[in-house]
Amino acid sequence: MVTSDVVKETLNVAGLSTNVYTQANLRDKRTSEPVVVLFFLHGRTESADHIDPIARAAFSWAAEKGASSREALRDFIVVTFDQRNHGKRMVDQRGNLGWSKNADQHNERQAVDMYSTSIGALKDVSFLIDVLQSYVFPHDERTIGEWVLAGFSLGGHATWLALRHEPRIRIGIPICGCADIFALLERGADRLGVPRTAPYFPESLRALVRAYNPTAAPPGAFVGKRILVLSGADDTVAPWSASRAFVEALDVGERGRKEIMVLPGKHGCTDEMRDEMFRFFWEEALVTRQENRKCAL
Repeated sequence: MVTSDVVKETLNVAGLSTNVYTQANLRDKRTSEPVVVLFFLHGRTESADHIDPIARAAFSWAAEKGASSREALRDFIVVTFDQRNHGKRMVDQRGNLGWSKNADQHNERQAVDMYSTSIGALKDVSFLIDVLQSYVFPHDERTIGEWVLAGFSLGGHATWLALRHEPRIRIGIPICGCADIFALLERGADRLGVPRTAPYFPESLRALVRAYNPTAAPPGAFVGKRILVLSGADDTVAPWSASRAFVEALDVGERGRKEIMVLPGKHGCTDEMRDEMFRFFWEEALVTRQENRKCAL
């Protein structure tokens, strides 16, 4: 694989520790062309450190692809951060546990915690879209012209939420995520004999789900979105069957794109999934086609 010098800078963005990966020569380029930001969100019980290799690999992949391409390419940045109650933002480890018959491992609030954390990631992404350009380019050297979001597992759940609620996210790549986290949680509760009532599923949570769940979106909510769905064929944590009906029926319209890939693997971001993510990112955000320029927000 072609190597690419990558610089990682950790910024204090109003209290949110944010990792920004760039090509070493990005700031030396004499151009005002907008750059692309790829957010990548880690999975449950992980941290931004876990996905550092993926963030760096994006540049090597693009360098190798670019070496054999005649197409003009946009510069890009990869951004990662610890999700709420994860990594350096950890407050209580129990909040990341699930329901269990073992009292020491049981988290009564699993449904509340998981759904809230997913919404928190959506809010963090929206916040960074609002302010990140001022931190990365304080002298107005460049602008950010496109925001792309990908995420694994918990990050994949949040990617679906952002595709639904954040209009500035046009391109999304959920990996082993589920468009209906709540249904996934209810199935898990049934398997363990956890009742679908308070305090496990309080009515206030159900009201939140009705407001946020992608499956509750009005017709046309995803029109124009460019989505790559990556799932593991043997994933039992977030099985493709839990999302299939919704995703296959999802209307992205004539200007949208929906690609579904169920690849070999369990609940993990395999090398094949990683490379398919990079490929879709390349096609939708980095190649400066006239169509992409018109669609960019």
